[in-house]
Amino acid sequence: MLTVLSMFYYMCLRRRARTATRGEMNSRRAIESNTRALPINVEIVQYAKEVLDFSSHYGSENSMSYTMWNLAGIPNVYPSSGDFTQTAVFRTYGTWWDRCPSARLPFTRTPSTFCSQDYVELAFEEPVYPTAVHILETYHPGAVVRILACSANPYSQNPPAEVRWEILWSEAPTKVNGPQARQFTPCIKQINFPTNLIRLEVNSSLLDYYTELDAVVLHGVKERPVLSLKTSMIDMNDIDEDEDEEKFACGMDTLNKQFSIVALREWPTNGYFDKLPYELIQLILSHLTVPDLCRLSQTCKLLYQHCCDPLQYIHLSLQPYWARINDTSLEYLQSRCTLIQWLNLSWTGNRGAISVSGFSRFLKVCGSELVRLELSCGHFLNETCLEVITEMCPNLQELNLSSCDKIPPQAFNHIAKVGGLKRLILYRTKVEQTALLSILNFCSELQHLSLGSCVMIEDYDLIASMMGAKCKKLRSLDLWRCKNITESGIAELASGCQLLEELDLGWCPTLQSSTGCFTNLARKLPNLQKLFLTANRSVCDTDIEELAANCTHLRQLDILVTITVCGYKKGLSSRTSLCHLEVELPGVPMNEDGEPCIFKKIAGVL
Repeated sequence: MLTVLSMFYYMCLRRRARTATRGEMNSRRAIESNTRALPINVEIVQYAKEVLDFSSHYGSENSMSYTMWNLAGIPNVYPSSGDFTQTAVFRTYGTWWDRCPSARLPFTRTPSTFCSQDYVELAFEEPVYPTAVHILETYHPGAVVRILACSANPYSQNPPAEVRWEILWSEAPTKVNGPQARQFTPCIKQINFPTNLIRLEVNSSLLDYYTELDAVVLHGVKERPVLSLKTSMIDMNDIDEDEDEEKFACGMDTLNKQFSIVALREWPTNGYFDKLPYELIQLILSHLTVPDLCRLSQTCKLLYQHCCDPLQYIHLSLQPYWARINDTSLEYLQSRCTLIQWLNLSWTGNRGAISVSGFSRFLKVCGSELVRLELSCGHFLNETCLEVITEMCPNLQELNLSSCDKIPPQAFNHIAKVGGLKRLILYRTKVEQTALLSILNFCSELQHLSLGSCVMIEDYDLIASMMGAKCKKLRSLDLWRCKNITESGIAELASGCQLLEELDLGWCPTLQSSTGCFTNLARKLPNLQKLFLTANRSVCDTDIEELAANCTHLRQLDILVTITVCGYKKGLSSRTSLCHLEVELPGVPMNEDGEPCIFKKIAGVL
């Protein structure tokens, strides 16, 4: 009997313990399902405190109109719609920039998931775990394609040992119906670190006009949210994004670590690859991205040999992986890039990721065959870097330093040593007049030159005169927002550079039609295909008629914010017997007859 009672008591205790466990679990699940974060974790809402970095903007370096700096602080325009100078506007939109004479050939092997063209980085006061990001778009929305968060605090006195970037949201460019203002709030993923540095990347290729951004609002909490274990539904798009992130991280980690492994597992055979010609395998692998090459190199010795072949790295773009490229990446790529001819390091190396010594070591090994070097927004660059470029890259023909605004003015003197340069992009740099005159004097092979928004040049007439005398092969010239060029400089330029096919004189207020400068351009530059006279209020009917009569190859014409043109149809219609004309007026829609509605929308003036 005692044994039976003991067994019964044991069973009761066991059942009681089991019931209690279930109750505790149900209770915990109920709590977690009813709340996503602790009650004390109050959400913080903040506007951008400061604009830290950007790749381009429509405005001037000495003004606030249409500049990225307008993204700091509370909204200036929203919820109003329209074209306002108090907003942030990037330099380009649409695809017509890719169809002009200065357009560059794209790099192959660019991942299909990377479509960013411009970016802006914003700092906020308080680091938070983001719960939402609101982007206030006031005109032609739909350009934002990626939102990223950074682990580094821009206001911290101690730089972090490691800087991490995480993608909060990304999507391919989409066409938005209508130019009206909107608050764009994509569904972002949660990250495991607090941030007060947000980056927006944009692609404006599908837009009919410049996109305008007013403000960015960051929502977040100070403590990391406690997620519920019981979720209502799993978004398949989130799963895909997570997988893409894992592949991306894995690929670049492989680039930095696993790609350097020499000893591979012994395999008895390499399958049917042994029977394929070496060149055929090389051709197949040429369609893979860099991270894919890294993964494939671990499969067998044969493919490892192919993936490490310098012929696979003749053209190499690391811009899509800007967030993960550092000195270690360049070191592991050195032995594979000894034959490299095109290299794109745009957007890379910032916040200490690439050092001057790391960049110099790479070019000393890999620079001898370089023909094209893209370094847009490379803020690690200094005078030493430019000196190394000019010494180690004797065959260089194209150099892009767009928005490298940290390079000191005296450093640009080194560029004059590269006498074979054919393309030089100095947009938004601190190049000074003396250095530029030296470059023009020694680089007589120049065909494409961009000096847009170079505010430290004192006398553009002198620069134009030197171009006319030395740069006879010049085909495209960007003088966007140069403040002091006059009819004298234009006359020297038109007389000496008669091969010009593209000329940007947008926002050059010192040019006056009454001096005959535009008529002179039209008569002396018959090969013009693209001409920007943006915001020049002196352009008149005579100028348009001269362009129509003399520039028979003209395809792109920008006379936005020009108020005195009244004979537009009469002037350009006279060209129809000469050749097909496709004049593109930014922001000017076409009517039912296929003619630009110039009187309806030239900055709303007429």
